[in-house]
Amino acid sequence: MPMLDMILQVFVAMNGFSTSPVVLLVLAFVGAYLGTKIVEVIPYTRRIIERREAQAAERQ
Repeated sequence: MPMLDMILQVFVAMNGFSTSPVVLLVLAFVGAYLGTKIVEVIPYTRRIIERREAQAAERQ
């Protein structure tokens, strides 16, 4: 039971944080930053980005 109590306390605390617009903005910026880093790491998406950059360089 103590594990369940701890999990519920974490959910209650996160609910309190989620009502603060400042915390939500910080989470949004952190999420956007991590999203761009993950996209660069995944090989498939990296190839798509490199193709687009190569096409843009050919046009110039």
